[in-house]
Amino acid sequence: MRPGKWCGLAMVVALTATACGGGGTERGTGAGGGPPGGDGFPVRVADCKGAETTFTAPPRKIVTSNATALEMLLRLGAGDRVIGTGFPPGKGTLPGDLGARAAKVPVLGTAVIPKEKLLGSGADLYLDTFAAMGSMGGAGDTPTEEEFAAAGIRHIYLASTACASMAKGPQRDLSGVEGDLTRLGAVTGTAPRARELVAGMRAKVAAVHTALADVPDGKRPGYFFFDFDAGTKQPMALCGKQIANAVITQAGARNVFADCDGDFKPVSWEDVVAKNPDWIQLGVRDRGDAAANAKAFDEAARFLKTFPATQGLAAVRNDRFLRIGSERTTLPGTRTADTVEEIAHTLYPTRFKAAR
Repeated sequence: MRPGKWCGLAMVVALTATACGGGGTERGTGAGGGPPGGDGFPVRVADCKGAETTFTAPPRKIVTSNATALEMLLRLGAGDRVIGTGFPPGKGTLPGDLGARAAKVPVLGTAVIPKEKLLGSGADLYLDTFAAMGSMGGAGDTPTEEEFAAAGIRHIYLASTACASMAKGPQRDLSGVEGDLTRLGAVTGTAPRARELVAGMRAKVAAVHTALADVPDGKRPGYFFFDFDAGTKQPMALCGKQIANAVITQAGARNVFADCDGDFKPVSWEDVVAKNPDWIQLGVRDRGDAAANAKAFDEAARFLKTFPATQGLAAVRNDRFLRIGSERTTLPGTRTADTVEEIAHTLYPTRFKAAR
């Protein structure tokens, strides 16, 4: 498991999200071309293809593409500058005060924000989680970079998701998420808080590394992320470049589809059976209600138990299911470290017994 081995310090992560086989190609640098830190400006952020956006001061009016980007800004302490979002978080998705603050953010679109509404929002920054992925419904309505510029809106991405499919190799650690947080901290002038969040994530993952230090790679259990909401007719494999591959790897498991190129890829049920995973995560997307989520998890488990191709799998017969929401696993944020913990504690309960 290579316990304690990190890609480098947060400053290095800020320069490139791919620092250790990680998540994307978006980079950020601070004043004078050095790494961002504190309130130092100008800050330059490059997109997936290397085009740079320069910030001479923190943005004042931000629109986020979805709940993931919104949550990051709320945790950084920049939530009061968010004037609108798409794909808003469901009720109860975010804990406590975080959810209350998120609920006050105007919803510009229940899915992808319509182009006219986004361009007319008055924002000076649009934080985009997934448009560059080209896989979200309605993403074709996204404004061009020329239209963003004409409206006075700077456009930056969360590299660990938006740039993932363009990365040179798989995501094996959380450096991509750390890079996103560090860059956003630099851009919004909340770098100290970003460093706190990254440190908290690292501490949680380091504890997992310590507990699993003597588990060799060959003894890691096979792990299948079942994207239930992507449909059951043809399963969607979670590949090595998806951020969830890093979550699974850091938790001491082996993603059975880590070797497929890209972030997601349609496969067959025969492929899943051939992989014969030891554990299956029921990847259900948040319904915004605990009872609805529980029902969806039950439906996903019921499908695997009754579908002829999968009902004989040992993981299915032995109820080796993890009921962990898709967003916590496949989208960036501080909760990716929580998901690493939860998976590790489930797969290796005796190693964490003393910590409970």
